[in-house]
Amino acid sequence: MLRAASHFRLLLVAALLALLGLLGPSGATQARENAPLASITLAELPAEALQTLRLIKQGGPFPYPHKDGSNFGNFEKHLPLQPRAYYREYTVPTPGSRDRGARRIVAGEGRGGDVATSGEYYYTSDHYRSFRRIRE
Repeated sequence: MLRAASHFRLLLVAALLALLGLLGPSGATQARENAPLASITLAELPAEALQTLRLIKQGGPFPYPHKDGSNFGNFEKHLPLQPRAYYREYTVPTPGSRDRGARRIVAGEGRGGDVATSGEYYYTSDHYRSFRRIRE
């Protein structure tokens, strides 16, 4: 009987916490998912990002063929929620960097699954910590 009472109290506390929003996604996560993304114009993009955007639209060739065009999982949920494999990521070269650097363009799935027809492109300069929608 004591065990059942303890179990009931635990369930009651969990239910109250869930109702108060203290269990599950944090308020910051929920706010981030609902907040509109900042945008960036083509004129504000670095030259390397403009070149990457051109390559995406023409289907390559890409500087990192084994990485560019791979699925972007959106695990942090910074971009609008979409089905798995909706987003693809592409490297934006960083001058002077020995590796791929932190800059990327992420493209949403376009007509027929073709990112070249997407019109939904996002730029990150900080390796997915923040994104801005590219306005064309």
